[in-house]
Amino acid sequence: MTTSASVPTGPEGAISSDGTVTDRLVDANQQYAAAFTDPGMDARPVLHVAVVACMDARLDLHAALGLELGDCHTIRNAGGVVTDDVIRSLTISQRALGTRSVVLIHHTGCGLESLTEEFRHDLEMEVGQRPAWAVEAFRDVEQDVRQSMQRVRTSPFLLHTDDVRGFVFDVTTGLLREIDPV
Repeated sequence: MTTSASVPTGPEGAISSDGTVTDRLVDANQQYAAAFTDPGMDARPVLHVAVVACMDARLDLHAALGLELGDCHTIRNAGGVVTDDVIRSLTISQRALGTRSVVLIHHTGCGLESLTEEFRHDLEMEVGQRPAWAVEAFRDVEQDVRQSMQRVRTSPFLLHTDDVRGFVFDVTTGLLREIDPV
């Protein structure tokens, strides 16, 4: 398997002699579009599931979960934390697009384990404005999965909170470990 890590880069991650990383992505899209055939799907996920996961580049969710295009809604952010915006996306996913199940996936070695809310303070000092959002840093990944499950289960906006399960993905083995909500 070839990864982007094997592509030569210059300063700031730009692809050497071929333009920027964004140029590379746009070129790849042109190749993709040339062979693209409309799959005839709508926005409703076939499996009626929404997956909330960390944005970490090591997580290939579709491959890890055996998912195909159109199977699920995927919502990703730093840490896979259930924030107000995640609740917003899940609410739209459930109420407008028919999902019923929620799968939460955090992972080992998450960058949020090494941050604190001090990150916000440092950012405020640097740019002169306090971010409106919380870092949502954590020390215990299992406890943070439990907190995320609780946030989903207690949201008044979500219709379906009976099938909410949380997991920790091990980035060294590729295995999911289910977290008991209690």
